[in-house]
Amino acid sequence: MASIADANKKVLDFDGQLQAQDDFFPTLKLLDNDGKLLDKAAYKRSELTDEDLVEIMKRMLFSRQLDIRSTKLAKQGRFGFFAPTAGQEASQMASAYAFGKEDWLFPGYRDIPEIVDKGWPVWKAILWSRGHAKGNEFTTEEGEPVNSWMPQIIIGAQYVEAAGVALGLKKRKQDAVAYAYTGDGGTSQGDFYEGVNFASAYKANAVFFVQNNGYAISTPRELQTAAPHLAAKGWGSGIPSLVVDGNDPLAMYLASKEARAWAIAGNGPVLIETLTNRLEPHSTAGDDPLRYRTKEDIAEWWKKEPLIRMRKFMTDKNVWDEKQEEDYIAEVDSYIDEQIKIADNIEKQKISDFLKNTLEVPGQAMQEQIEHFESEGK
Repeated sequence: MASIADANKKVLDFDGQLQAQDDFFPTLKLLDNDGKLLDKAAYKRSELTDEDLVEIMKRMLFSRQLDIRSTKLAKQGRFGFFAPTAGQEASQMASAYAFGKEDWLFPGYRDIPEIVDKGWPVWKAILWSRGHAKGNEFTTEEGEPVNSWMPQIIIGAQYVEAAGVALGLKKRKQDAVAYAYTGDGGTSQGDFYEGVNFASAYKANAVFFVQNNGYAISTPRELQTAAPHLAAKGWGSGIPSLVVDGNDPLAMYLASKEARAWAIAGNGPVLIETLTNRLEPHSTAGDDPLRYRTKEDIAEWWKKEPLIRMRKFMTDKNVWDEKQEEDYIAEVDSYIDEQIKIADNIEKQKISDFLKNTLEVPGQAMQEQIEHFESEGK
């Protein structure tokens, strides 16, 4: 039995504490960079069928194609604000596949693909990027509600919002969770800690994702925080926290599925740090990633991106081939073409519309302004 003296030495071993943090967060991974299965038992535990694999692959390809097309539109001045997603397809789409229509999504501005995944039409996503009021209508083409909050521009604020809804779901005894995404930069915000702590204290139905893509806006991960793992920040609130290979679709799905089950069972929230990489600029608003990283670094990460390993894994299983991929990409491009036309044909907003949308009941001065601009047809 350890003596008090031995225990005291351990308590005062500061270097040992830092090492312990590193040792306690191994990375969950099922596929290597070449698409080889590393853990058959974990894959069986995921209960993924071949049909599920095809669906996840299609959703990741959709996200990649939406990224390509959106970037082109942004360069043409036809999109508005856009945050590229290339490289984060597994972190986003494979994780989202574990959640259902009844679950509530709380996205950041880089998480447009997850909202579209829940049935939000792309034409509304385009209008959201342009600042059009119809871009804040979270309904399907048929007018059915989409259980998603608006893409949050304030870094990390979606964690607080998710915590409140998660508690509401628990109090209503609903078989659903709130799941939120932020980046590594989001963990430096006060809202991150407040949201996780609140959800933890009330054992709310929540799953929190931290997409550690290495650079936040432009600050390298190692300069932003001294925490050996961002997942350790979840431990500070007393919740299970894990690190997952964010470029591994199988690991992302398994972790997300089990985190959802844990939260719904009344055990409280889970924090998942996904190790991925943003392969393109932080946004199309003039960001140059070569000011804070190298071409060589980016090239190495392109070799590890999630579509490569998933494509190899599925090809080896004979459930995917080049023809399937080409046909599906053509289908996605055709759909996006239609959605762009819809967005372009929506009536442009007038000055009077912006004023009307500012307050539910305009004051006298604002009402006069509305009438003035309407009289001028503006």
